[in-house]
Amino acid sequence: MPVSQGHKTHRRGFLQVGLPFLAGGMTSPGLGALARAGDGDRREALRDRSVLLIFLHGGPSQYEFWDPKPDAPADIRTVTGHLPTRLPGVRFGSHFPKLAERADRFCVVRSYVPGDGNHDLKPLVSQQSLMGSLGAAYNSIAGPQNPLTALPSSMHLMPVAVGEKRVPPPDFGLPELQTATGPFARSTAPFIPGGTGPALANMTLRMPPDLWGDRNSLLKRLDETRAGMDALAGAEGPRERALRVLLANSGKAFRLDQEPDRMIARYDTAGLVSEASIGTKLNNHNFYKEHVRSLGKLLLLGRRLIENGAGLVTVNTAFVWDMHADVNNAPVKDGMNWLAPPLDHALSVLLDDMGERGLLDRTLVVVCGEMGRTPKVNDKGGRDHWGDLGPLLLAGAGVPRGGVHGQSTRDGGRPSGPPVTNQHLLGQIWQTLLDTQRLRLRADLGPAWTRMLGYPSIFS
Repeated sequence: MPVSQGHKTHRRGFLQVGLPFLAGGMTSPGLGALARAGDGDRREALRDRSVLLIFLHGGPSQYEFWDPKPDAPADIRTVTGHLPTRLPGVRFGSHFPKLAERADRFCVVRSYVPGDGNHDLKPLVSQQSLMGSLGAAYNSIAGPQNPLTALPSSMHLMPVAVGEKRVPPPDFGLPELQTATGPFARSTAPFIPGGTGPALANMTLRMPPDLWGDRNSLLKRLDETRAGMDALAGAEGPRERALRVLLANSGKAFRLDQEPDRMIARYDTAGLVSEASIGTKLNNHNFYKEHVRSLGKLLLLGRRLIENGAGLVTVNTAFVWDMHADVNNAPVKDGMNWLAPPLDHALSVLLDDMGERGLLDRTLVVVCGEMGRTPKVNDKGGRDHWGDLGPLLLAGAGVPRGGVHGQSTRDGGRPSGPPVTNQHLLGQIWQTLLDTQRLRLRADLGPAWTRMLGYPSIFS
């Protein structure tokens, strides 16, 4: 927290911007129960594990990723070539040489069915999550903040979180992420950090703790909302939440400049693809450039938040994986040339880094999009929307290393055996984060959690 006279507006700015997660939904009738759950019995069902879900927005192609179908006809198999991996007989798309070298550390799923070909946020928000976000569901058990670190329990990262000016298109589900709480209280919405501006700067205490008492009056404005909170027995007030965040210096977790320069350089993807090669012809050219600049930083930030006590972190890439080959979107060949090298690099570094830090054993890493791509390439060199199969990669806690789970049909369009659905994926996530057997014994969770606790996992 700055102490100079010139930063007084920033302190007030923190209270304004920080309220959505420090005291969000404070008038919700479910907040009292949530606060009690966050500090009480429900937290006993939390496992000492985390989930980092990397959402490839736009719908990536299974053929150009991890199921290239090298023996299929030319209009079906990957248009970008393929390469061997460390796993005998398993090949990836040619843009993933670093992941191919690490294929013995994770599992790719070749039978994943996203469900439909719509642009949205599934599996982050779907029928399987009862139209509430995964973050809202998790926060209903974990509470909005980690009581030890004061860090938000669940967060959703977009390129603006690492300083980008643009955000993904507003009509594909993102505006609803903070309001999509479904059957859960409004106060359970995940925290969405908004970049490198005053909001994050003012989540860091920049004065000695013994001087904080002199500045405590800055939070008096929150007292106006306190009356409604007092009626909720056992609920922690917004003032206490704000104090806990500031005194714990939780804002440092969001600051990449706290990392050594060599670690920032290790993750950096900005120089891997020339932005000049992307040009300006396509309407979405700024999304592609944003992806190149931001992806490595987003994954580094995700690791920092997991390391500092977050339970569920989702990373939303720029909206770039929609490769129709039209006035907005690139053909598959061009798009993969621009977008895959940053993903191959950053994801490989993330797996290495988390393994070196001992984080991977207790963190489930998930990589997927909202859909896959059509078996046949269209006449412009693109692939269109396809909900019957899509790429999925899993690593870390509870995941068998060095395997391929499931297989697709000869044309790569559908599973050739039992499908992996979003219900299975959510089951894997909940069984990673929660002691589901213990929660099933609770009578106060209601039908929403009763239903989700019954989901099977991918590897059960």
